[in-house]
This record gives sequence, structure tokens and C-alpha cells, in this order.
Amino acid sequence: MVATSSLPRAGERTVRTLPARTRLAVTGARLAAAVSRGFGAGDGGMIGGLVALKLDPAALRRLGHGRVVVLVTGTNGKTTTALMLSRILESRGPVALNADGANMPAGVAAALAARPDAPVAVLEVDENYVPYVAEQLRPACLVLLNLSRDQLDRTGEVRALERELRAAVSRLPETTVVANCDDPLIASVGAASERPVWVAAGQGWHADALACARCGQAVRREGADWDCVCGLARPVPGWTLDGDVLTTADGHELTLGLRLPGRANAANAAAAVAAAAQLGVTPLAAVARLRSIGDVAGRYRRTAVGAHAARLLLAKNPAGWRETLPLLDPRAPVVIAVNSREADGRDVSWLWDVPFEQLRGRPVVATGERASDLAVRLLYAEVPHTTSRDPLAALADLPPGPVELVANYTAFRNLKRRLGDG
Repeated sequence: MVATSSLPRAGERTVRTLPARTRLAVTGARLAAAVSRGFGAGDGGMIGGLVALKLDPAALRRLGHGRVVVLVTGTNGKTTTALMLSRILESRGPVALNADGANMPAGVAAALAARPDAPVAVLEVDENYVPYVAEQLRPACLVLLNLSRDQLDRTGEVRALERELRAAVSRLPETTVVANCDDPLIASVGAASERPVWVAAGQGWHADALACARCGQAVRREGADWDCVCGLARPVPGWTLDGDVLTTADGHELTLGLRLPGRANAANAAAAVAAAAQLGVTPLAAVARLRSIGDVAGRYRRTAVGAHAARLLLAKNPAGWRETLPLLDPRAPVVIAVNSREADGRDVSWLWDVPFEQLRGRPVVATGERASDLAVRLLYAEVPHTTSRDPLAALADLPPGPVELVANYTAFRNLKRRLGDG
């Protein structure tokens, strides 16, 4: 297997000379981040990056120069997959990572400024900003996970996004693109690459890929295969995930054995291992590194809250909810927190595409700023429930024992902060 770019040897660091303006931007970013943390306003990722880009508009390109850069994008799974890849690549040396999920240009710049000497950067990037960030950083590898509707009032129509990503990929001839061939939208993007690596990672949500991204005709499906009359069809995968077993490009079968639950996390792991292999890390070594991950930025971790053992999960859109619902303990009450701030998307019509009917037969509490909207959806799903604005107050009213606490983006962030985890 030929690696797409040379990773440093263990313990090796890259020495790069930054222009004076960029060094000033790095200093400013670190200072701004420290002030933000000191005032309890967050971890400083966004403000640090904004300061860096204000002091040096070319900071993103300059901070990325000379590094092995991997970008990870998709509607769901970016943070998890980036964490997995960083954990794998840390065996070779320091890795710059935007672990806080700040995945717009300012957050990417902040991550690079925080570790200017790290020879490797693994960066999750919001789908809308991939064209700009990729143009600046010229990544060795781009990982494409999935595309579906998300934050309808902010991100727009998913096929328009596919066209923008496809155009961006066509301008990256030296970049290896690791793509999920089971998602027709992602496959259409990946097919524009001169160096595609296809992973059969599965797809649990089909509603946004009923029509072909190229011609608009119906996508035909037969088992795992799909095609369109225009000729776009499921590529032949080099890597295949079947349950917990990943078959590598050279035909070896590896049991993942992840601590993280669910099909989606296995799919994220498959993409991470395939990407790491393009950078010269053996799949066996990569999988071994993934088995140590028990939570992702607080997700899946059990936290004692009074007499309850609360497990906090993140679900932001219909595709994410479809993967999350099967993970919930059928014996435990479920508290759902939904907000609609700018970072969540103001439009909560996505609630009607979530199969909440699966929650019938267990105690459910609708909470958050949009508790009333959620309550209406649960009513139509014939799910008996109660309503409370405050998710932790709702938790206190439940019987002692385990509780599943599921939240969308800002509700999740607020709960983490209140529970003392960020």
C-alpha cells in the first residue's frame, strides 16, 4: 500500500518558520482563548481563530503549510471520526485537532494555532466550508462520511451542497478522498476525485438520496447496490464493514471491538481506519488504538446526577436520531432536550421526520426551549410524555436509576456545562 503523504516517525517534530504576522496571530489567538476560558465563556476555539484570522487573513494557509492535513466532513459523525483518526495518528507524533467541534474556518485556524509545531492536523470541517478550507490547506486526505438534511434554515438544500463539494473535490488532484460508497450523494462527490478510496460503511438514512444528485432521476436500490439511469452507480468498495467486522483493502478481516456503541460509530471507525491506511498506518494498529475510546466529547458517558445515572447523547437531525434511537436502553426513561438557537437551526420541522414512535412504552419527558414543539410531535407519535423546560429538573422528577438524556447541539452543550463536563 502506497501512503498518500509521509507521516513523521514516532517522536519526530516538524520545525517550520512562520512569518512574523502569523506568529503574532498565533499569540493573539492563544491570548484570546485563555481570556475566554478565564471568564467561563467557553474553551476559546472560535474567538481564538477569529482573532488569528483578523491579525493575519492568510493564517489558515500559512499555519497548514508543511503539515500532513486530514479533513473530515459530513452531516453526522465528523467529531467522532476526527477523534478516531487523531487517536490513531498520535502514535506518530503530536496532532492538531479541533476537538471542541469548532469546525468553521475560525475553529480550524484556532486548532492549528494552538499546536503550531504539530506535524499532523486532523480537522473536522462543516460541509459548507470545505471548499474554502480545502483550498487553503490542500489536504493529503479528505474523508467524506454522509450527507443529509441538517439545519434547514442555515445550510439549505442538500443536493446544492453536493454540487459544491463535488466541484471542490475536482480541484484537489493530489488529495486522496476516502468516501462512503453506500451514500449516493457522497459517492457522487467522491467520483470527482482522481484518488478515491471507497468504503462500504452502510447508510441508515435514505430519504435525502431518493433522487440522483447528477440528473434528478430516481435512485434504484437492490440490496446494498444502487444505481441511476444516468450511469452513476455504487462504486466497488475497497473496504467493507459488515456488523463489527471490517474487511481491509487487502482482504484481511478485523473485528473492531469498539467501546462506542452503534452502527454509526462502526461506520466512523471504518472510515478512520481506511484513511489512516492511506497515511501508512496498518489497519491492525489503527483498530487497536480505537478500542481505547469510550466517549466523544462527553457523548455516551454515564454521569451521576443525584440518584440517577444519566447517559448523555447527541442527536441533531433525522439521520442522527435514526442511529441514536436503537442505542437507548428500553428499560430506562428518556429525557429529550431540543433547542432552536442559531447553531441548532431555527427550523425544528425536522422533528416530524424522526421515528419517535420507537419510544412507545417507556417514560418520556420533552424538555428544552422547544419542549412544546417536541410534545406535539410525541403526541402524534402516540408516545405518552410529560413536559418540562429544564432537562435537569425533569431528571430530578424521575425515579432513581439509569436515564437516557438525548439533546440537540446547544442543549447538549449546555447540559455538559451544567454537569461539569465542559
